Amino acid sequence: MSSASKLAPGVRAERQPLWKSALMLPSVGPLVVLLVFCAIFALTTGPFLSPRNASLILQQSVILGALAIGQTLVILTAGIDLAAGGIAVLCMIIIGRSLAEGFDPFLALALAFAVATFIGAVSGGLVSRLKLPPFIVTLGLLGIVTAATRLLSMGSSFPIESDVAAFFGNGFTIGGARVTYGMIAVLALYAAVAFALNETWWGRHVYAVGSNPSGARLVGIETGRTLLSVYVVAGVIYAFGAWLALGRIPSADPNALQTANLDSITAVVIGGTSLFGGRGSVIGTLIGTLIIAVLRNGLTLQGIDPLWQDLVTGVLVILAVAVDQLYRRGR
Repeated sequence: MSSASKLAPGVRAERQPLWKSALMLPSVGPLVVLLVFCAIFALTTGPFLSPRNASLILQQSVILGALAIGQTLVILTAGIDLAAGGIAVLCMIIIGRSLAEGFDPFLALALAFAVATFIGAVSGGLVSRLKLPPFIVTLGLLGIVTAATRLLSMGSSFPIESDVAAFFGNGFTIGGARVTYGMIAVLALYAAVAFALNETWWGRHVYAVGSNPSGARLVGIETGRTLLSVYVVAGVIYAFGAWLALGRIPSADPNALQTANLDSITAVVIGGTSLFGGRGSVIGTLIGTLIIAVLRNGLTLQGIDPLWQDLVTGVLVILAVAVDQLYRRGR
């Protein structure tokens, strides 16, 4: 007999305090890490808390923040996308070359979004219909999109002179801090995806498929369709990340975003999303993205070699995965 059943009639089991429930959230640990890093750099580097530097950190987070949203959706389904940055760079080149050849800016953007959506549909179809491992599918697609980027760019970069393509680099100043439209757009995207995951049937299906695909199938969830939709949505988000990148870097360069694939995975993992699927949130991913940006900015202000930045980031990733493993064993 359970402990709950031993209670006297009319007596309810004591609920867990709200603060204890809050501490169990996957994003709480990363938030504590972020606050600790901010405190350390605020005490050791004078310019860290300046409005200008805070704005710089947020601007540097825009591109990675967008790509990490798409990566979060894939990882929530127990997959992984090794082509996220490659798709974004391909979209940048498509936009840049189209504009160089006289295309209307909106048509160039539409073409990039269409290509990214198609790539997402291909990867999603291979994973959901042919049951191929996401690691292998996206690794193969990374090679394909990288080759396509080189062929399309012919080794050249394309300066972006269109106001439409570079729109998200514009903005305004508040109290000495630069606020770009890209920063606002990314926050809006986080809010929209968080709402979709937490308040819609689609979001519940995404978590269910990542947590227990067999169980999800038994309760009537079309796991194949859900997986396909996740990769398609991720592709659209990667194209949006390319548009944001052109506002931040006004040149479509085939050598851009070289570490974006791994950085997006790093941000998701540090943010508390489980690599085994079914657990995590885009809010955690936002915190993970800020951790990476704060870490790199703070260490740069201290004059520390970038190799140490990579070392610390790698340690954080290992710790995040270890914590996730301990959590799973505890359950």
